[in-house]
Amino acid sequence: MIDDLYSAKILSLAANMPRAGRLAAPDGSAEKIAKLCGSRIVADVTLRDGKVADFAQEVKACALGQAAAAVLGANVIGATPDEIAVARDAFRDMLKTGGPAPSGRFSDLAMLEPVKNYPPRHASSLLAFEAAVEACRRAEAAGTRTSPADAA
Repeated sequence: MIDDLYSAKILSLAANMPRAGRLAAPDGSAEKIAKLCGSRIVADVTLRDGKVADFAQEVKACALGQAAAAVLGANVIGATPDEIAVARDAFRDMLKTGGPAPSGRFSDLAMLEPVKNYPPRHASSLLAFEAAVEACRRAEAAGTRTSPADAA
């Protein structure tokens, strides 16, 4: 059973992290930590026309968290914040209630389906998507503010 959890594909994804690092001037950033294991992900996002134009993530997580972050990093450019949130919610449902895998650009998360049998691994697996959703929320909130100069 543990071989299903740490398949060659999952380990390969974890070893080849797309969009690793930090953005110099993101529109929004968020840090998420899994309390049980201490995994930590910081996501930076730049939004343009309601879509992710640039993205980076600093990932200090187990292979499962890294694999999920790799799926996110490989597919996030051009996604809307809603698409990321829908994928996060479907991923969570897949892990916690046996729901279907996310569809669309984040459908590769299906390979993490065996994680559903290991509840202590759910939080670290979801971390990248949690951070990305929060970073997008903060970017959207920052974009709706008006400065005193704008109000004049």
